[in-house]
Amino acid sequence: MPLVNVKLIEGVFTSAQKQEMIRKLTDTMVSIEGENLRPVTWVVIEEVKSGDWGVGGAPLTTDDVQALAAGKSKVNA
Repeated sequence: MPLVNVKLIEGVFTSAQKQEMIRKLTDTMVSIEGENLRPVTWVVIEEVKSGDWGVGGAPLTTDDVQALAAGKSKVNA
């Protein structure tokens, strides 16, 4: 009974994107473990409050991640 736990900074991904993550991660696990385990394959998405996540000793915010995704910034740059 696999459990995939995904942690994200809050406010970065839409509900539709998170649902897609759940579907695709489940499909990936099922491709490894077999279709019979689909009903017991869990994917949990947890959102971490903006600023409560750190990289390289510096806090990372929702705005930082959105800037990274847009190609406008680098972590700790």
